[in-house]
Amino acid sequence: MHPLVFLIKTTSLLLFLLLNTFLIYAQEIQNSSNIWYFGNRAGLDFNTTPPTALVNGQLNTQEGVATVSNDLGELLFYTDGITVWDRTHQAMPNANGTLNGHFSSTQSVVCNFTEWI
Repeated sequence: MHPLVFLIKTTSLLLFLLLNTFLIYAQEIQNSSNIWYFGNRAGLDFNTTPPTALVNGQLNTQEGVATVSNDLGELLFYTDGITVWDRTHQAMPNANGTLNGHFSSTQSVVCNFTEWI
């Protein structure tokens, strides 16, 4: 086999594998944002098509919220930067008005570091 043909085939295979890995991982990331809570007890569930309206949230704010779901798109918790509510919409212990955040700030950002540990 000519070296150039070998290089092209090898490069093509590597690109194919890399692209497939990226697409699978991107799909996993997408599900972690499938449920949103915002505003006055409002929310959206993007696990369905079309999205389903949710009215069971505890938030009552105009901005500065964060919602986290697992890889299957199931709600884990959500926050306004002041209180954190769990998947059953109960305030979590030690996170009920004690976070000293502000509803109008970016303190409601949540980062997933579990894969880095």
